[in-house]
Amino acid sequence: MDKKNAMRAGAVAAGTTLMMLLMSSPALALTRDAGDDPGQGLSVMETVGLYVVAPIALFVIITGLVMIFDKSKKNA
Repeated sequence: MDKKNAMRAGAVAAGTTLMMLLMSSPALALTRDAGDDPGQGLSVMETVGLYVVAPIALFVIITGLVMIFDKSKKNA
């Protein structure tokens, strides 16, 4: 892939992302629906654990499993 195609792909991806962000309306999340029962919110530590620590841990576990069970020949 040459530089021109890479720039074009990046521009399309950035434009698509920007349009999706602009078209979504987070303000509608403030209005409650009938029968809505949201429950308790998460603490800061629960949020960090769920959205930061858990994905990193899953990435490390999957990477470790791939490295352990790698069947390719190693060039020494």
